[in-house]
Amino acid sequence: MVVKKKKEIQVAALTVCHQDLETLRSLADVEGKNLASLLLHCVQLTDGVSQIRYVKQIVPILEKADKNGTCDPSIKSCLDILAGIYLSLSLKNPLKKVLASSLNCLPEFFLTEAIRSFTSHLQEELNTTDLYSYRKVIDNISSCMENFNLGITSVNNLLENVLHFLQKSLIEIAEENRKFAGNHIVQTQLMNDLLVGIRVSVMLVQKVQGLQRINLQISNSPTWQTMCELLSIFSKFLNDDDLLRTIQSTSGLAVVLFIKAMFHPPEKIPDLISSLLLRSVDCTSTPEWFVNSCRSLCCADISESALLFLCQGTLTMLDWQNGRMGLSGEALLLDTVHVLFTLSSQIKESTLEMFLSRILASWTNSAIHVLESSSPSLKDSLNGNSSIVRRLLKYVYTHWEHPLDALRHQTKIIFRNSLQMHQLTIEESKLEKSDLAADRFIFELTESLLQLEWHIKGKYICLGCLVDCVGVKHILALAKTVPSQILEVMGDQSLVPYASDLLETMFKNHKSHLKSQAVDSTWIDEWHETWVSPLLYILCEGNLDQKSYVIDYYLPKLLNCNPESLSYMVKILQTSADAKTGSYNSRGALGALMACLRTARAHGHLQSATDAWRNLVSGANIKQGLIHQHCQVRIDTLGLLCESNRSTEIVSIEEMQWIQFFITYNLNSQSPGVRQQICSLLKKLFCRIQESSQVLYKLEQNKSKHASENELTKQHPSVSLQQYKNFMSAICNSLFEALFPGSSYPTRFSALTILGSIAEVFPVTEGQVQTVYQLSHDIDVGRFQTLVECFTSTFETVKLLAFDLLMKLPKTVVQFQDSEKLQDLFQAAMVLSTSTKPYDCVTASYLLNFLICRDALPSSLLAYLKTQQVACGNGDKSAAVVESNTLMVIKCLLENLEEEISQAENSLLQAAASFPMYGRVHCITRALQQLPLNSLRLASEWRPVVEKLLLASYRLSAVVAPVIQSSSPEGLIPMDTDSESASRLQMILNEIQPRDTNDYFNQAKILKEHDSFDLEDLNASVPNIDTSAEIKGKEGKTCDVTAQMVLVCCWRSMKEVALLLGTLCQLLPMQPVPESPDGLLTVEQVKEIGEHFKQHLLQSRHRGAFELAYTGFVKLTEILNRCPNVSLQKLPEQWLWNVLEEIKCSDPSSKLCATRRSAGIPFYIQALLASEPKKGKMDLLKITMKELISLAGPAGDSQSTVPQVHALNILRALFRDTRLGENIIPYVADGAKAAILGFTSPVWAVRNSSTLLFSTLITRIFGVKRGKDELFKKNTMTGSEFFSRFPELYPFLLKQLEAVSNTVDSDIGELNRHPSMFLLLLVLGRLYPSPMDGTHSALSMAPFIPFIVRCGNSPVYRSREMAARALVPFVKIDEIPATIRTLLAKLPNCTDQCFRQNHIHGTLLQVFHLLQAFSDSKYRMNAHFQQELADVAVCTKAKLWLAKRQNPCLVTRAVCIDILFLLTRCLDKPTKGDQPVLEHLGLWEEVREIISGSELITGFPCTFTVPGLPQYLQSLTKLAIATVWAVAVQAGEQTLGAPISVSQLLESPFPEVRLWTLEALSERFSAAASGLGEKELPPLLWNMGGTFLMLAMKENHPECFCKILKILHRMDSSEWLPQTEQCIHLTPKEFLNWTMDIASNERSEIQSVALRLASKVIVHHMRTSEETRDSVAPKLKQWVQLVVSSCGDHLPTESRLAAAEVLTSSTPFFLTNPRPVLELQDTLALWRCVLTLLQSEEQAIRDAATETVTTAMSQENTCQSTEFAFCQVDASIALDMALAVLCDLLQQWDQLASGLPVLLGWLLGEGDDLMVCVECEHQVEEDYLFEKAEVNFWAETLIFVKHLYKNLYCLLSKSSCCPLSPESLRHLQRTASEQCHLLSQLFKELPPAAEFLKTGEFTRLRVQEERTLACLRLLVFLEGKQGDSTLGLSASDPPAEADQPPLPGTEMAC
Repeated sequence: MVVKKKKEIQVAALTVCHQDLETLRSLADVEGKNLASLLLHCVQLTDGVSQIRYVKQIVPILEKADKNGTCDPSIKSCLDILAGIYLSLSLKNPLKKVLASSLNCLPEFFLTEAIRSFTSHLQEELNTTDLYSYRKVIDNISSCMENFNLGITSVNNLLENVLHFLQKSLIEIAEENRKFAGNHIVQTQLMNDLLVGIRVSVMLVQKVQGLQRINLQISNSPTWQTMCELLSIFSKFLNDDDLLRTIQSTSGLAVVLFIKAMFHPPEKIPDLISSLLLRSVDCTSTPEWFVNSCRSLCCADISESALLFLCQGTLTMLDWQNGRMGLSGEALLLDTVHVLFTLSSQIKESTLEMFLSRILASWTNSAIHVLESSSPSLKDSLNGNSSIVRRLLKYVYTHWEHPLDALRHQTKIIFRNSLQMHQLTIEESKLEKSDLAADRFIFELTESLLQLEWHIKGKYICLGCLVDCVGVKHILALAKTVPSQILEVMGDQSLVPYASDLLETMFKNHKSHLKSQAVDSTWIDEWHETWVSPLLYILCEGNLDQKSYVIDYYLPKLLNCNPESLSYMVKILQTSADAKTGSYNSRGALGALMACLRTARAHGHLQSATDAWRNLVSGANIKQGLIHQHCQVRIDTLGLLCESNRSTEIVSIEEMQWIQFFITYNLNSQSPGVRQQICSLLKKLFCRIQESSQVLYKLEQNKSKHASENELTKQHPSVSLQQYKNFMSAICNSLFEALFPGSSYPTRFSALTILGSIAEVFPVTEGQVQTVYQLSHDIDVGRFQTLVECFTSTFETVKLLAFDLLMKLPKTVVQFQDSEKLQDLFQAAMVLSTSTKPYDCVTASYLLNFLICRDALPSSLLAYLKTQQVACGNGDKSAAVVESNTLMVIKCLLENLEEEISQAENSLLQAAASFPMYGRVHCITRALQQLPLNSLRLASEWRPVVEKLLLASYRLSAVVAPVIQSSSPEGLIPMDTDSESASRLQMILNEIQPRDTNDYFNQAKILKEHDSFDLEDLNASVPNIDTSAEIKGKEGKTCDVTAQMVLVCCWRSMKEVALLLGTLCQLLPMQPVPESPDGLLTVEQVKEIGEHFKQHLLQSRHRGAFELAYTGFVKLTEILNRCPNVSLQKLPEQWLWNVLEEIKCSDPSSKLCATRRSAGIPFYIQALLASEPKKGKMDLLKITMKELISLAGPAGDSQSTVPQVHALNILRALFRDTRLGENIIPYVADGAKAAILGFTSPVWAVRNSSTLLFSTLITRIFGVKRGKDELFKKNTMTGSEFFSRFPELYPFLLKQLEAVSNTVDSDIGELNRHPSMFLLLLVLGRLYPSPMDGTHSALSMAPFIPFIVRCGNSPVYRSREMAARALVPFVKIDEIPATIRTLLAKLPNCTDQCFRQNHIHGTLLQVFHLLQAFSDSKYRMNAHFQQELADVAVCTKAKLWLAKRQNPCLVTRAVCIDILFLLTRCLDKPTKGDQPVLEHLGLWEEVREIISGSELITGFPCTFTVPGLPQYLQSLTKLAIATVWAVAVQAGEQTLGAPISVSQLLESPFPEVRLWTLEALSERFSAAASGLGEKELPPLLWNMGGTFLMLAMKENHPECFCKILKILHRMDSSEWLPQTEQCIHLTPKEFLNWTMDIASNERSEIQSVALRLASKVIVHHMRTSEETRDSVAPKLKQWVQLVVSSCGDHLPTESRLAAAEVLTSSTPFFLTNPRPVLELQDTLALWRCVLTLLQSEEQAIRDAATETVTTAMSQENTCQSTEFAFCQVDASIALDMALAVLCDLLQQWDQLASGLPVLLGWLLGEGDDLMVCVECEHQVEEDYLFEKAEVNFWAETLIFVKHLYKNLYCLLSKSSCCPLSPESLRHLQRTASEQCHLLSQLFKELPPAAEFLKTGEFTRLRVQEERTLACLRLLVFLEGKQGDSTLGLSASDPPAEADQPPLPGTEMAC
């Protein structure tokens, strides 16, 4: 709906030489009607578009001449000139095509002369000898053959010459390309010329009839010889891997095409090409010309790429239609595919892989053409069960998850074509879809695909093809729940496009199938049940991501398929919308309804121009949706109003009102995504207003139209236009009001973004264009100042938005008049540029750029510079002014910077404390970025400035470098402020001089003792350093210089220098020669910049410094690689070789930074490689990777490990760099080998770097892990896919695993021989066998299984766990039971004497994980599941001695018990009416015996501490609890059969046992309380209140105690509270005291639970009799204090959530009770808590507090206070509603006189001492650089003031008289007036431009000013009521400010 500007077509004008121009002049007639006159007029024009009109008139003039039957000499000359013009035009010039099109219609009479002229001119072109003009000639040959009759005839006439020219040009261009090896810019152009030359040669053979059967001509003719030469050239190109792949590919096409044209007889061509592909050419029986031309293809070894492109040529250039090549063609087809299969296992380069996939897809297309009329033998070879189709499908399965999208798309084509091939091979009788579905191949394929996990993208693609092939009915018959299963996975963004495409294919197919079989419309019910019902369930109940993606992807497609389904969906959703309004974490039916309507309207299924859509949803529902608690409901409702498929649809008045209502409450959204959506939707609305207003203007102007044409608006256009103006003005008022002092970042971001959209959508009009609104009309001085003050925000996004908005406003809007104000602003910017606060320098840069662009610099700047202002150059005046201003500002900044650097060279500490220099550099960089530096008018003035900038940068870098390059840059200066600081400072400053060498990797670093410090050494190395850490600050105050200050000063300075140098390189044009006037940088300067970056990247140790130096260096390398200067272009390559040599030599004197991650060295190499052109061969990357991989391998004993560490770290950086893309993938296998082998190194640094590299490779191969439970889903790969992508890893991993597994049984002394086991198992654990894998595979995963099993015997605990996890994916689901039985059989019997517990533990872990995977799998639905588990249980029973005391190891006992627990959980249901399997097998009896004989019954010895005790106790407790539940279910209340009771578990001496038991009980009580799971508690847990009370009294373990309190809270208090006296000898009142004491004293979690419990007790008492209510009354005040103390912003989230929950539960009793129980002060304190929590920064707390407000609004006495009672609302409006309810309650309680002073105190901000706040703010700013007190970035004080003011005014307006006494009123007035006076004093004390220099203090005073003014207005209103005089502010005439907060710009009222 956005207005798009039409792109202007640029056409280069045609020209002629001077001689032709004179000829035309001489031939032109006086009347100007002949052809010469026409051409003369044409060539004299300078606009190519205008010339087109003249060119089209050529033929009509010639047709007139043709009627006269004359061809005078003037026409001959004109035709000759036209031929020259045509050949002079460039290939892409539209004039060339227009001219060719015109000349195609040339009268036949002139054809001969025209052909002669064209042939003559083309001959001249072919005679050219300039190599760099060849491309133009080749382009002309190409254009002549493109639908241009004259050109084709001319080429035919000169065929021999054309072929000779092509031969000559290809040879010479190829030779030139070899000469310029390394100069990629020239080579790129030459290779493009080669490519075009080959393509033209191919076109020539295809289009020129004389070349189609060249073999019939004499073999020694020149044409034949040239053809042979060309074939020879193409053969060489095909074999030359140094050329671009596209050249090789086109050469492959050319070779086959030339063979096809030249070889005779044609029947033998397939055999000849087969022999080429199979490398079996018989040179003796092959024509000599062919052998000579294709010698490189016949005799030599053909490269993989050449073979691949020969296959491509074969499939593309030969005629496969209808089997025209016969049986030999079929044989060639089969040979080709076998060659392709061979290549697929050899090719690893991503480009070739892409070509291979396309060629395979092309092969399947050719096969389909051949099969349509093929022999039976070919059909047998290509049916679904053939080896070829199986290998095609295997290729699909191994590549359908490939990272390249284009390759994945080819797998879809291959799969679809494979199905089509199978269809063509079966009998015609089976081609019906129903018969086809029953076909064995199709059926098995479908079943296999359905068995796959849904996280595999290829599954969706292939199922979609199957649906097209056999219909969806077949799929639904096999798996009815497929639609729901697919919708379930739509929460994953990466799968959503695939899932939605499959669903669309399925429901479209299903609809057409049902319609074709139905006799009436009842088919729609089945369709809705299948496709719409699951959708509605997701919309109402699904998670947020899932709903969002379903709405965005699935719903539009469904409605497009069947728009009538909308009414069905709306009908269902409307019935439940009132019942399910949703909450903060659920949309409910209302949200689903809004989403459906929004989607329908946006896609044109809802005609909202009429009132039809409003009949579907009420206005009340829309308003409720706009403030719904769930953010997406708000967005969908807004989208419903804003989006429309018609961009000119009129916006109704109701929609405008709703939008205004929405903006009031939704600007302050914390979610960036929500903010972006709000801004985007409103921009769409503004575009609709703008475009529909244009329609309205036309209607208004066109008075003659009939009234029926005005139905669009249903009212006069001028009325709608006025409504638009009023609406836009109101919106802007709201947005500017939102920029009040203290407004939050989200509010400012939203307001400024929307204002920017308004300025963009409603631009400043020029000429006659009318616009309905202009933002500039609503900008006054106050609003302009507000926007400028946005620069002070600490968020740079806000600064940027404000700056962009100011730049969009016309300069005439507000002019700076006050020169003193300008001076203050500029001075403020200069001060901020040296602030120690990093964000201040950003503010300074925006302020300076604003003054520059607005030409608002103070006149004093010229005097300050002490130089005369330079004169503006010619050209655009505004651009010249900006450039001149920028130059002045940069000179000023530079002069200051140079002075500060000089001082910093004397004292870095002084600089860090008083004038950190990075701010100046930052401002300079930002100023430069605003200029078009490639078109400067004052280049001569800029050149010395640039030179000074470079020198200053180098000086600043030298000053800070020692800190950045220190071995410990973070701790250079002591943080202490005691008297010893000076001496310690002196010593540490000495450490600034880097003393580290590469010995870091070989021996420990030994620091010097303190007393060995030499003062003279310090003075020699770091001169003039003040030994005192006390430095005079800017204002002469003494301040302590912290290490943080120095470090920030240094690394930020280095950062800004790097960015400045990068900007200079990127934006400034380089001088081609030293004397060139155009460039500003010389070649030498560029080299110096490169050396500077190199030094700091290779030597810096501070991460912040070298990371940002890397950013600047990347800019430099990108420029160098595009630079035409060859010496500069080769610099990156030289730097790369130099650093690689330095790494390899490992010289101890090397200055390379030797930290554990190699610091900036990887960044340096990364920058050099990442900037290499991606379209080239990436030679630098290839050579570097080979070097690094050789260095990363294990080093010899005598060699240093430093190169290895550097190589590993660099490899890690390169594998992480996404810019290298698929080019890095061929090296993954070698990288993985290096990492795994490096992990075995004895040197820690090597192992550390290997681990980091390995982690990066895992991410690179398997993808980024996005969740904890995704190990066996998204971040996995089938074994066949993994090993087909990295085949060399198969033997490596197998060999390594075998070596590791062979040593796990060795003695303990060899523990560390194979530490790489962990890495091996980590890789293998991410592989799994696919159901699509064949039984026989060269890369089978079966050989790994025995080695993984043996790894389970490792003496390392973690390795045993890893082996168990790694084994699971290797075993197919149906083979798991047999594998488990095999593993169990290996376990020792109880009679065995010799066994190892490590072996037992490893085996049991493997059994446990396999059993767990089996029980969780879809196989559980299988009928044999229970029987197979029973067999496993029998085998387990034989080894149960391992779970008893006979086994002394608790670790193995625990795992055995876990296995038993898993079996009891899976086998707990009876089968076919028999007794349960567990009873039948006697397993329960064994369980009882284990528990009875366990230490839970007998206890442990007092000093019993054994490894594995916690695991054992946990496993045993889980089994015991399961037994108790099982017995309880069987016997009801009789639990005598249980070996242990719950009470015994709860009284266990072990806290672990008690904790796990309490956890299990807590889950049961929670389920019972929430109604989930079991509906009620089992009888076993009835009447346990007394037990828990007694436990609570004696429990001393904090976690157990917390669980007990939680259970008591979840239980019904009426069951256990009466028992307190009997059980724990405490009355209910004493028990309440006890809980409140805990809530007062304990730590946060227990305190929160105790507060909930105490509140529940209080609520219980309040519900019961008056007597109990009175008994707790004395404790209520203490309880209120507890709640209040739990609501502070500084408290943990849990405490505040507990307070919100408590307030919600007690709302009816204390907050809204018609007869208040508490004193008013306490009630208001609780309400204040609610208001505080509603303004919390944490969303969860706000949502919880909103529940309190919702409960308060739902009471009988309060539901009339607001229109949103019983609605789920957002916290932003809940704040307003809470105040409305409170004011209403004050009136109901008749407590207005007592409550009003308290509320006015809230309004005034009582409790905040202004002076103290200002001093604290000042102290924090001075003392700390980053540390701040806790700040709430969401709460907005003035929003609270606005709502409170509005509700108080409404309340007071309703009262007939003043509720306050005269004394109380006077006291309040006096307080407010004193506050006002103090504020005015504090404002006067602020410096000029305080909003920039003292932002925090200024904002705080402004906020307090607004609060005071609001209070004063209400007091004036009250005073009027008291004196029976409203003073103009009566209820009937409210003050203007009543409905809105006081504006920030209001004048002081005191």
